[in-house]
Amino acid sequence: MEEAQPFDALSGQIAQLENLDGQLIERMRHEALTTSVPWKAEYGEFQSGGWWTTSLMNATGEAADVRIEDCTARPTDALRHMPATAGLLAELGLNYMWVRLARLEANAFLWEHRDYDELDQVERHRLHIPLHTNSSAFLVTGGTQVHMDGGWIWRLTPTYAHGVCNLLGPDRIHLIADVYADDAYTRIAGRAKEPTAANRLPTASETDLAERLAAARRLADLGYVGAAEQLLLRLFYSFALPEGTAYDLIASLHAALGDSEASTRWTAAKAKLLALAT
Repeated sequence: MEEAQPFDALSGQIAQLENLDGQLIERMRHEALTTSVPWKAEYGEFQSGGWWTTSLMNATGEAADVRIEDCTARPTDALRHMPATAGLLAELGLNYMWVRLARLEANAFLWEHRDYDELDQVERHRLHIPLHTNSSAFLVTGGTQVHMDGGWIWRLTPTYAHGVCNLLGPDRIHLIADVYADDAYTRIAGRAKEPTAANRLPTASETDLAERLAAARRLADLGYVGAAEQLLLRLFYSFALPEGTAYDLIASLHAALGDSEASTRWTAAKAKLLALAT
């Protein structure tokens, strides 16, 4: 792979903020793995399957309520059984909008997308604390692959197009906190560091894309249309692509197959997932 982007080019999208005590992280990891919680599949249009969340702080206090919205967050029953996690959240003193555990299974993907477009237009930020991860689980943003190491608070700016995958497993479990900007957040954000495991993805040539599109067409011709679509969606994790390229390729595949309805549907999906003006 090519070298990582310079920090000043990447830091607006993702950064490491603060190192956490290893024993605390281990207690939080144990809580995440052993506490009985209602894992829910939500945002199905954004994922391949294998993405599950449960809420620790939200508007209703119900852990099964996982579709985020602007609110004054309050603890759920799940958090009451996770004292180490609750202690850290209280210690950070942030103005929480929503706090979740997110679990990504092996061979699972969150497709290229943007977040926050449906929420109020106020300053908010997304923090990740990896609790259980592996080297084949990584985020892609700005054409750069980043493995989010454990032991840190990370900041992700989800208004940039991004996606996440876990190729080999075991499950990747992160605590994700959406927070409103305030002095407590500014204090933590002032400690931003360059990601320690970031690699620039190679740029796809026209030949690369043509070969992948041809492979997808062969799958579709055999009746494996869903597999053809996923082959193209996964290009986002292998190459630094212009925004929305995978969705454009799928739309062109369906157009070539003579399915104008599917082509239009994928063009609309691109606009929705990437929060593009229509």
